Amino acid sequence: MEAKPKKVVFVCVHNSGRSQMAEAFAKRLGAGKIEALSAGTQPAGALNPVVVEAMKEIGYDMSDHHPKLLTLDMVESADRIVTMGCGVDASTCPAAFLPTEDWGLEDPKGQPIEKVRQIRDEIKAKVEELIQDMVAEDN
Repeated sequence: MEAKPKKVVFVCVHNSGRSQMAEAFAKRLGAGKIEALSAGTQPAGALNPVVVEAMKEIGYDMSDHHPKLLTLDMVESADRIVTMGCGVDASTCPAAFLPTEDWGLEDPKGQPIEKVRQIRDEIKAKVEELIQDMVAEDN
């Protein structure tokens, strides 16, 4: 009997940048190995357009993505919850009450495309490592 894929939820305040990139990377790079969602504690109205542009440059179409509210069901069904920089100032992250792993990433909001590309690449590397860790837990 094959093990059910483990589920990770990426959380940030607005769910308009970092957590959305992490979800997109995890869904593609971890296909068949893990399930991924992203959500925010105070979701924005739309994704950060610079994030969408930076992801499009490397072949990720995020036009169907939208910010989502973090729900209790998401939290309870997750094997792992990863926050996107809340450790820097826990008061800005209402998800701080959850048992999480924090990646300490800069917020792409208001950043130029060059900086967003750096954040994007850092997220991709962290997602690749996370997938390896989560798959290794099953072995």
